[in-house]
Amino acid sequence: MTTKNSMDIIGEKDIGVIEAEFANIKQSSVRAVEGGHIEMQQVGALSIDGERVEVTQGAAGILRGNDVSLNQGISAVTVGNNTALNFSFSPMVISKGEAVANKSAVGVMAAMNIKTENSASVLMIANKVEGNVTTLFDWRGALALGAVFGGVWGLLSIFRRR
Repeated sequence: MTTKNSMDIIGEKDIGVIEAEFANIKQSSVRAVEGGHIEMQQVGALSIDGERVEVTQGAAGILRGNDVSLNQGISAVTVGNNTALNFSFSPMVISKGEAVANKSAVGVMAAMNIKTENSASVLMIANKVEGNVTTLFDWRGALALGAVFGGVWGLLSIFRRR
């Protein structure tokens, strides 16, 4: 485990856990990063947690912070107060405030306000959605799909009991 106020890591390194107020990591793989301001370029990480997180051309399992920016990257779960995805992919994006997706692909995106530009998603849940987005399900389609799955599940449970 590495703990510092400020840390710059450049090069091809395998790192366990980093805790720093400011971390700038390039071309490495990290198990977990925690801190205030985290900047990562071409880094693979299992877990990233910080106040302000900026990932460029990276991959993360869980990406969490107040202000999260994912640029040309992949994240399994992205959670933040304000999130921004540019040319990125994330199956799950959850934001308390605003979520911005610019030419990105998202599975499920939930936020108070969503702004998109030429993006695609399976399902978006928001108070207000602005911009050009292609979604697989709107609220009516999601409700109908849930009803069908519920009906099939109920039927299968009845047949299983006999």
